[in-house]
Amino acid sequence: MTPVTIGNPNILAIEDDPVLGAFVHDQLGRCGFEVTWCQNGREGLAIAERGHFDLVLMDILLPGMNGLDVLQQLRERSSTPVILMSALGAEADRISGFRRGADDYLPKPFSMAELHVRVEAILRRVALERRHAQPARVEAGGLQFDEQASDVCLEGRWAGLTPSEFRVLDVLNRHSDEVLSKPFLYQHVLQRGYVQHDRSLDMHVSQIRRKLKAIGYLERQLRTVWGKGYVLSASDPDA
Repeated sequence: MTPVTIGNPNILAIEDDPVLGAFVHDQLGRCGFEVTWCQNGREGLAIAERGHFDLVLMDILLPGMNGLDVLQQLRERSSTPVILMSALGAEADRISGFRRGADDYLPKPFSMAELHVRVEAILRRVALERRHAQPARVEAGGLQFDEQASDVCLEGRWAGLTPSEFRVLDVLNRHSDEVLSKPFLYQHVLQRGYVQHDRSLDMHVSQIRRKLKAIGYLERQLRTVWGKGYVLSASDPDA
């Protein structure tokens, strides 16, 4: 079931609903993607580990192994972007997904147009990152940014950022001490427009803070400037 690379992006869809799974498979195929579809979490993890995929779409409630556990194990071996699809709408479920390494979260029901836009946004972002990848660089406080790994390191301790989290931190780092608005970050990092109730960026920021604290990085803080956006700085911009 491992797809053959023929130049089009390879997508692994793990969805146990036969109607939705077939629809996603067919519609994304019509859009030019090479799609492999399976209906079991454990099988999906095995396929993901055997093949090369540009993106994984995955439900949370799966037979065999739930999507969050699949994601956690996948993240131990791969930085392949993952979009979670789920009817679970509680914020705790979304936070759990982002905490385990999801790049995006798409609540069910969703339109194929929205799925297509989010898939293309992530693939476009990954392509740009690969094209402009540079050798690791060291910033304030000894924090090392490694674009190839999409992660940061402090004195040998890696933060374990997801590609989306790395991109958020990298953009804020390049604009150090400058407050960046949520619409700007959504457009330049997540590659889509800002919608008021979309909490994806907030959750990425929360995970970045937790992971930087875990490796002992204290030189600068990722701060919220209420009503304006976010800033990476050594001092409180409102002080």
